[in-house]
Amino acid sequence: MSRYERWNGLLELLAEHGKLEVEEAAAALGVSAATIRRDLDQLARQQMVTRTRGGAVAHNVSYDLPLRYKTARNAGAKQRIGRAVAELIAPGEVVGLNGGTTTTEVARALAVRPELTERAEAGAGQPLTVVTNALNIANELTVRPSVKIVVTGGVARPQSYELIGPLAATVLTELTLDVTVLGVDALDVAAGATAHHEGEASVNRLLAERARRVVVAADSSKLGRRAFARICPLDGIDVLVTDEAVDEDLAASFAESGIQVLTV
Repeated sequence: MSRYERWNGLLELLAEHGKLEVEEAAAALGVSAATIRRDLDQLARQQMVTRTRGGAVAHNVSYDLPLRYKTARNAGAKQRIGRAVAELIAPGEVVGLNGGTTTTEVARALAVRPELTERAEAGAGQPLTVVTNALNIANELTVRPSVKIVVTGGVARPQSYELIGPLAATVLTELTLDVTVLGVDALDVAAGATAHHEGEASVNRLLAERARRVVVAADSSKLGRRAFARICPLDGIDVLVTDEAVDEDLAASFAESGIQVLTV
């Protein structure tokens, strides 16, 4: 287990229980108590946790983990979701993508889908256009000759690599998108799609408003939950792509609200 995998595990345990003892963390992750102490000390220096005698308690930021700590969460489900969402995109469309681990998998799947790339590379069709406020997604797709990348501009948020603020909003109000694919921190029948950070939610809302259709890409752990800032209500979402672990009653509730639910 790598250091980042251990840190991710520790932060998830803290998010679930609120506090953690060194010995129980060592048992849960299968490493020594000394390793856990060093890990907790390093996380505390980054203000990710608060150290206590014999363990740690959750710091508020633990609920909005930096992207680099989220990559191991439900990785297989996110890859399947990414491939399924890519199948919903037609050649030559303009696609909006916000930041997050699931939308990163969508971007990777789009970049290697032959129907979207081969004709454009051969000069027989328009390239796929991706509009994003996520620096990591722009970085991955810029080297793809069959994908045109438009980056919103804005102020970079280190936790998510997303650009936020008035500069991002100014660019988005000038664009028209065919489809926006949203990664969300939570999706609830009453609250709709929500995010931990209000700045991200604001840009994500604009991405949704500028699109003819909106697809939410979210693994089942995000469903039936609420986060701090609203992105859009359920009636602003056309399709939800999630994994097969989703609760059947919850999936039915989303479907009754008019959302097409696809499970992979």
